[in-house]
Amino acid sequence: MVNKNNLPLKKNLYSKDIKIFALGGLGEVGKNLYCIEIDDELLVIDAGVLFSNENVGVDYIVPDFTYLKENEQKIVGLFITHGHEDHIGGIPYLLREVKIPKVYASGLAYELVKNKMKEFSGVDINLVEYNRDSVYVFNNFIISFFLVNHSIPDAFGMAIKTKLGYIVHTGDFKFDFTPIGDAAEIEKITSYQKDGVLLLLSDSTGSNIEDFSLSEKAITESIRSLFKTIEGRIIVATFASNVYRLQTMISASVEYGRKVVAFGRSMEKNINVAQQLKYIDAPKGTFIHAKEFPHIPNNKITILCTGSQGEPFAALSRIADGTHKTIQIEPGDTIIFSSSAIPGNELNISDTINKLFRKGARVIVDSPLIDTHTTGHASKIEQEIMLALTKPKYFVPIHGEYAMLKEHSKTAERVGVKKENIFILENGDILTINREGASITDRVTAGSIYIDSKRNIVDPEIIKTRKHLSEKGMLSLLLSLDEEFKLRREPSIITRGFIYAIESHDLLQKIKEKALKTLAEYVASTSNYNKKDLSNLLVANIGAYIYDLTERKPLIIPVIIKQ
Repeated sequence: MVNKNNLPLKKNLYSKDIKIFALGGLGEVGKNLYCIEIDDELLVIDAGVLFSNENVGVDYIVPDFTYLKENEQKIVGLFITHGHEDHIGGIPYLLREVKIPKVYASGLAYELVKNKMKEFSGVDINLVEYNRDSVYVFNNFIISFFLVNHSIPDAFGMAIKTKLGYIVHTGDFKFDFTPIGDAAEIEKITSYQKDGVLLLLSDSTGSNIEDFSLSEKAITESIRSLFKTIEGRIIVATFASNVYRLQTMISASVEYGRKVVAFGRSMEKNINVAQQLKYIDAPKGTFIHAKEFPHIPNNKITILCTGSQGEPFAALSRIADGTHKTIQIEPGDTIIFSSSAIPGNELNISDTINKLFRKGARVIVDSPLIDTHTTGHASKIEQEIMLALTKPKYFVPIHGEYAMLKEHSKTAERVGVKKENIFILENGDILTINREGASITDRVTAGSIYIDSKRNIVDPEIIKTRKHLSEKGMLSLLLSLDEEFKLRREPSIITRGFIYAIESHDLLQKIKEKALKTLAEYVASTSNYNKKDLSNLLVANIGAYIYDLTERKPLIIPVIIKQ
């Protein structure tokens, strides 16, 4: 590490192809992992997870690390922009598969990664802490950092200096001119224009928001006014990593004489880490143990919990279901959702809210009338500011669903980036830049790896089958045959999630008749009987027949027993 800015690149460096690609984070909000490769050096930025919103036995989804495994000798390091799970959650799974010489993180992210790795015995990490003045020099690029505003402290963008100019990666950012924490380093961002910004990789999550995002301080005032008027217990659901928001809730609790108790493993861990780093400050005695709070009057208690996205096993979901071992909803309880829905979680959140209402709780969500949340991501106008400050030659929108990437690309064109210099990539697409220009030249392996609650990898085919069963149901046909493939007894059918068998006798009888006809046709057409061939024929014929009758496609499972 060298603590100097604007260092020259090594003299022996000549113009080489610069390859930029993502293994996750494009076309989705989560599992961010971006790569920059020049010659024999490969830089990895972030390694996050995507939280599964489908009930198929999967907790997390991480990128496919095949390319990094095949090219691990090129990797110079993994650089973490900030401490959110969609940027650090995949680190243990990556290190389980790929040797990475150093992992670089700063402040809160450093501590969160360090704590996370304690849970993965046998997975080694060489963790290095950087700060806003750190500079790392490699053969093909120089890496420096700039502080940005986000919903978590110690959030950074990265400036990667190459022979052709800077590649600027914004990380997750917004522009908050009255921040609770440190101000963004706007002057530093602007300074990269001096050597020229070759490429801007910029956060797209807020692309569809027109107005300037609210300052975190505005949320603080709104929360204070709520706490002033609420008389019963206050239960706050927010992201465990949103440290600034947690401090707001804690400060409001202190102001109005409330004790604070945290529920949810990640919530408790993050509060502890943030307290160690002085990002969360509260008088002694503010936090109480879960065993203490039932003895405190309802108007003197604030409960901080996970589950703002309707996650099935999070604290708030268990409270809503009535299965939480400590908290039951009581008349007069107020639940404040201090978060916004991650795309895909809307139904889960709505279901949780309805359950809470049914139990008699008052539920407050972010709305035009009450500000309980502000985004940590740049709106359209803030994206314009970033583009204006950096003036990139080429532009790639990152971190967002396709519609977000598309909208961000329109913003870039409007600000002045040439249309032909804007690239909407998919995970795996390689954007190659050299002195002649830029184009998408190839692809690397990019996909998803599914992780269950025990941190084991789940086969994608199993996921596919589970989804099929949950959405379309299953029909199992049992055939008992002799050596000549003649029927020994009446076929039997078992269904799950397809039809209600008791009320569908006629349909099941027709399916049996179709199975018997298929068996007869098969026996008549061959003398070389094969269970696999017959099974495939039954699946095809019965599947098509059921679709003609019902327009449904259950999973067909023939069970052929030869006796």
